[in-house]
Order: sequence, then C-alpha cells, then structure tokens
Amino acid sequence: MKLTRRDLFRTGAAVGGIAAFGSMIAGAAAPALAWAQQTTLGSVLLRGPAGAGGYRKVVTGPGEPHLTRNDLGAPDQPGRAERRQAVLAFAQMSDIHIVDAQSPMRLEFLDRFDDQDQPGDPIAGLFSSAYRPQEIMSAHVAEAMVREINAIKFGPVTGSPLAFAIQTGDNSDNSQRNEIRWNIDLLDGKWVTPDSGNLTRYEGVADGNALYYDTHYWHPHGTPFLRQKDIPRSRYGFPTVPGLLDAVRRPFKAAGVAMPWYSAFGNHDGLSQGNFPHTFQLNTVAVGGLKIVSPPAGISIADLLNLLRGNLPGLLQALALTPAVRQVSRDPNRRLLTRKQIVEEHFNTTGLPVGHGFTPENRTKGTAYYTFDQGTNVRFIVLDTVNPNGYSNGSLDSTQFAWLKARLAEATDKLVIVCSHHTADTMDNPLVLAGGDLDTRVLGAAVVTELLAHESVIAWVNGHTHTNQVWAHTRPGGGGFWEINTASHIDWPQQSRLIEIVDNQDGSLSIFATMLDHAAPLQNQDTSNVIQLAALSRELSANDWNERDHDRRGVLGARNVELLVKTPAFMA
Repeated sequence: MKLTRRDLFRTGAAVGGIAAFGSMIAGAAAPALAWAQQTTLGSVLLRGPAGAGGYRKVVTGPGEPHLTRNDLGAPDQPGRAERRQAVLAFAQMSDIHIVDAQSPMRLEFLDRFDDQDQPGDPIAGLFSSAYRPQEIMSAHVAEAMVREINAIKFGPVTGSPLAFAIQTGDNSDNSQRNEIRWNIDLLDGKWVTPDSGNLTRYEGVADGNALYYDTHYWHPHGTPFLRQKDIPRSRYGFPTVPGLLDAVRRPFKAAGVAMPWYSAFGNHDGLSQGNFPHTFQLNTVAVGGLKIVSPPAGISIADLLNLLRGNLPGLLQALALTPAVRQVSRDPNRRLLTRKQIVEEHFNTTGLPVGHGFTPENRTKGTAYYTFDQGTNVRFIVLDTVNPNGYSNGSLDSTQFAWLKARLAEATDKLVIVCSHHTADTMDNPLVLAGGDLDTRVLGAAVVTELLAHESVIAWVNGHTHTNQVWAHTRPGGGGFWEINTASHIDWPQQSRLIEIVDNQDGSLSIFATMLDHAAPLQNQDTSNVIQLAALSRELSANDWNERDHDRRGVLGARNVELLVKTPAFMA
C-alpha cells in the first residue's frame, strides 16, 4: 500500500522520529517537515478557469514559501534557520460565522440590493453578507477546519506542537443561542444538529416552495413547476444538487479541537446581524414564526437604509404584513443572547480550558476581555472590540482601555500578543447612544499608539475583514509590532492561520504565519458526509456573485510570511 504524506505523519514511527531530532527541529526548513506539505507551503487552492456563467471549479496551484518581511527594521541575518529556537506555535480561526440559515432574523432579501449596485456606489457591499449560497454549510466548514488543524498538530516550520487554537470573533452569525451552542459543541467534539425550527424539513429561502419561490436565491433542488430558473443557476452557472437541504441538516459527531481553545468576541456575536443592538422586538422576530423572503415591490435602497438605520424592528414588522413573508416553525433556541449570556455558555463545555479564556470576573460583570499565558514568557491579551451601541466596526470602552494599559504595564518580562476581532483600521466606531453604553469609545489609532509604547508587544492577531492582510506598525525610534489579519471560514478562500514564534538567537524574532485550507477534498462528489459538504461550500464561496471580484486570499506578503521583529531587551 502506498502511503501518503498524511498517512506517514499519523504513524507512531513518524512522531518518534520527530522526537529523536530534538533541538534539530527548530532549524529544519519548512518543506523538510512532512506535515508542512499539507499546508499552503505544499500547494494552494485557486479559482479555476471560468465555465458556463463564469462558474469556476477549485483547482490547485504550486505551494508558496514564506516571504520574509523586515519592514520593522530587524535585519534578516543569514544562518538564522540553523540558530532559531521555537518559542510557541498556535492556530487561529476567524469569522467562522456558524449560521442558522432558517432563522427569521436572517435577512437574506437585503442581498439583492448589492446585486444592483453600480461601481462607485457609496453603499456597495453594505448588504453583501445578508445572503451567501454556501451559508447552509457553515457548520460543516468549521468541522472540516477543526479536522485539518487536528491532523497538522505541529507548526510547519519548527515542528512545535500547536499549543492551542483561538477563534477571533464572529463565531456565530447572529448572536442566537443555537448558533452559539453549535459553535461550542462543535469545538468540544459533541453531536451537532445544524437545524432549527421544524427538524423534519427545511424552512428557508432555498427550498422549492412555489408560493415563496424567489429567483434571487440559489435553489439547489431545482425549479418548481411553472416557475423560472433561479438567477444563480441561469446566470451564474450554479449546479443543481438534489437532496442537499436534507443533507445539511443531518446530525454529525464533531471531532473536537484536540487542544485547548480560546474565544474572542465579534460584532456578529454581540449584535443582531452584526450591526444592531438587541431589543425585545428583534428577539420577538428571532424566535417567531414569520420569515421575510422577498422585499415588497417598489421599495428602494434609500427606503431600506432609512428604516435600517432608524427602526429595524419597525421595518421587520411592516414587511411581515406583506405577501413576501412565509410561516416557519417557531424556535425558542433562536433567542438572542447578551454578551454576559454568551460568556456563560462557554462554561457549559467539555473542552479546555473551562470558559475558553473567559474568567469568573467576565461572568460576573458581563465583560469579554481577558489574558492568558503560554509558558513563562508569552502573554496573550484578548480584547472585546465590539461597540454594543451598534454598527459592524468596533472600538473599546474607556474602562477596557485602562485595563489594557495596566496589563501591558505588567508584562515587562513577557512577549505580548494581542488578539481581537476588529483590526486597528476597523476600530473607527465612536457611536454612543442615549439609553445604551455611554462610556467614551477609544478608537484603533489610540490602541496602536499604546501598543507601540511597549516593546514587549510583537503582534496583534485579528479578523473581521474576511481578507488575509499583514501590516507593520513602526515606532518613531525603530521597531514596532505586526498586525496579522486573517480570512474567514464563510467566504472564499475559507482559510485559517498557523502562527509560530521563534527566537533567531541574533537579536531578532521571527513570526511565521502559514495559511491553512480545511480538510475537504478539492472537488465535491456527493452530499454523503460533512467533508463532502464542506467541499461544496468552498466551491460555492469561490462563485458567490457578490465576491467574484474580490481576492480575499490577499497579496503574497499577507499569506505565508516570515515577519521579523527586534528581540525585546528583557530577552537579551
């Protein structure tokens, strides 16, 4: 029998051989480690040639070696590969967006207003996340990513065991209890049933119910009698996949993350649709029995914007009286959770650590920021960058900013890595509302300035943008830190990152960031299991008509990179 690289890696002989290398592993070149070939160092996934309607299959391309970046002024000394010593390796998952696609609070009808956008339209992209054809398989993508992280086990450069995984926000899509539980249970390795309402049938925008059939949505089972073929299949070349809506709702036994896992808070975890503060009216819609399928004829983008900005509950109630609404089964598990309630759910777990970073103080106060240490020399500071007053972009309250300053001042003998959902650039939300959180908001520029004041800070790891990006933040006197922004599970290319910290023993540290594709095969063959469904999801995400002009893989210098930073004085 011919062994693949993955088969060899999984054998005890391979693991024993790694242990025998001892300190030699730290100096090994990435391609020499068999499991490195399972990452994008070995091969990458790309959109293939366009077929009918521009529809593209996923194809493989050659692997991408680490691109060295020394924007912070730390020199890339020759021979460091032989000198370097591993400090830490961990996995980052971001923007998982586990979606209850049948929820009345999933406002898919807004998506078509982006379909009508013209180049230069100032609201282009505003509604693009309202509907994705692949979102019915979001739990399956998360499962495929967990399985791949478990299979890798080690950093592809150093061979160090992955110490933990951290998800940097938007773990759920709509802050509903069932979505929160699916996420936690999936990472814990429990049975997961990604279904809601009536568990005997799908009730949403994608089924073939002729009364509510809307051509703007992908209908994988085909076209009802006397109806037109939907736009995704007729214009964009989407396939017909019989039985899919039953397959995606089947229970599955999750593998569970084979290491401790931590969680950060994102705007989709804290706000309805990632934008709107929770209200009694919105919760009534979420747990209720009416789902809007199509907008009423004649409603304009301006009308929608005015209603969304001023009175979302009123908009939903008004639309609920139109023929574009269908009855769905009520489900109390769709209730919207507060930040405190979401923190509490993380203590109902079989995984480690209990609470997944959230502390007893977080449980008491309803906050979602904390620290944790790895070994004796690395501290992680996890921020809650969600503005509870609304809108997708973030900021900190002044209490948390004071807490951040204190934690940084304490960490004089540790490397510091900050984790959050939002990037510095997307922490530009100063909104304070009467009747809401009245605390002054602190924006990203002030956070960057504070982080630059501490040489122990080497990295800020985050998500939110759904795009791979890396920025160098420099201080006037030299040095600085790296901001590492990672793509999502919900949109193409559906990737995570493996991050390794090494000491080059020459006055510099290297942060190796390696992109990781999930465990699904290149092409979907059927709907028989979780991994096949994840493969279909990835293919659909590559063809989402609102995303076809985006390359969220990012530029070469934001994917597989070696990021050099000056060694802090306390390590000299």
